[in-house]
Amino acid sequence: MALTAFFGDQEYKFDLAPSQIRELEAKCGPIGAISNRVFSRNFAQADVNETIRLALIGGGTAPKRATELIAAYAEGRPLIETYELAARILERVMFGNPNEKEPSQ
Repeated sequence: MALTAFFGDQEYKFDLAPSQIRELEAKCGPIGAISNRVFSRNFAQADVNETIRLALIGGGTAPKRATELIAAYAEGRPLIETYELAARILERVMFGNPNEKEPSQ
């Protein structure tokens, strides 16, 4: 469930595929717990930064570039700037795209 959004300097594609979800879980805990923390605004900075970094990679950004983008546009910035993006990414993972039409039968 890819999402296109502006981050830092331009629009990027964000997607947490199963391999990125596994890596996110290895770094921050179960995806459900991460989502609960983010949705309830009881999150750690790693929850936000790693969600965005790994979703950039899942969306096609090279891992090194994704790390550079986090360093430039997430670290040292107010968390609300990145929190909203992380919440949107996790919302897509947990609930899909509400604007996506059901396939015709």
